[in-house]
Amino acid sequence: MSKSPDNKNNTSADKNTKSAFAQRFRGYFPVVVDVETAGFNAQTDALLEIAATTLSLDESTGQFTLDETIHFNVDPFEGANLEQAALEFTGIDPTNPLRGAVDENQALTDIFKLIRKKMKAAGCQRAVMVAHNASFDLGFVNAAVERCSIKRSPFHPFVSFDTTTLAGLALGQTVLAKACMAAGLEFNNSEAHSALYDTEKTAELFCFIVNKWQKMGGWPLAINDEEQQDAQSSPVI
Repeated sequence: MSKSPDNKNNTSADKNTKSAFAQRFRGYFPVVVDVETAGFNAQTDALLEIAATTLSLDESTGQFTLDETIHFNVDPFEGANLEQAALEFTGIDPTNPLRGAVDENQALTDIFKLIRKKMKAAGCQRAVMVAHNASFDLGFVNAAVERCSIKRSPFHPFVSFDTTTLAGLALGQTVLAKACMAAGLEFNNSEAHSALYDTEKTAELFCFIVNKWQKMGGWPLAINDEEQQDAQSSPVI
């Protein structure tokens, strides 16, 4: 009987069969999301807009770019609270028939369908939300998933990549507009607080930070065989 390969060889083979995209984020597929809402409470306040941007990776350069964006205006769910201050801040009129709004279930179903298609093509196993102040957006999406009785969201229920934190580290700025300007990205304040605009600007910011880290030599990680074995033997949290 032939001897089975050791763990090190198995790990190397597994890594070689994974796409570069899957290797970069440990099998996670980052999707940039922004929501506009009628308040701060995900359980009681209406979700009014949602947009999601997928990313693509140039395997020859290791650089990420924006791929496809999907956007919906959303009708408030039945019994939803509408805070007037929030509506004035976003400029959204939920009663405007020209919004072309859809219900939460249709918006999420169509977005999740796109995410799963892109995720599969990238060889990834699970989506992870990227957002500015990500806990807010993820909370509203999770609440809508529960209201719509959607059995399985492609997003990890609590893991997220927060561009507020990333921008604070990389650029010394935590406000989206200021972080974009620090990165040399155009930002139009008159278009801000639209889910479509903010999602794409957040995606540009995320790509800028990840790409800069790669160009600086921060990825792929320089790790020797002994460190790699120690990392593999450590429990995953």
